[in-house]
Amino acid sequence: MVYSLSVAIYLLRNYISHLPRDIIEGARMDGATDFQIFIRIILPLSFPALASFAIFQFLWTWNDLLVAKVFLIDATGETTVMTSRIVELLGTKGGNWEILATSAFVSIIVPLCVFFAMQKYLVRGLLAGSVK
Repeated sequence: MVYSLSVAIYLLRNYISHLPRDIIEGARMDGATDFQIFIRIILPLSFPALASFAIFQFLWTWNDLLVAKVFLIDATGETTVMTSRIVELLGTKGGNWEILATSAFVSIIVPLCVFFAMQKYLVRGLLAGSVK
């Protein structure tokens, strides 16, 4: 989780630093406070950067097999998470690779849907803070 914090700081800092200063100065001239400027101007303008970081964070959390295997263990085996069930499909001899491949494709459907739904925000958010 510490890695995601550094990426969030880097991504959002680069994006927000390239926002037009004229908009912020105009809001100050109209009498807006720093909090109002942040809530009403900076947050709506930085939605692409926030959306691209949300995609990264979702994918990192989805792929976090260690947390699912350590913290969500059920003694009865009735409520085991999907990632634990995929590993159990291999069996003791290491066979059934076709079942493992099929279940891996099924488990990747949700991240693909999230990625394709928010793809335009990802590209816009990543490129906006990189070019001056």
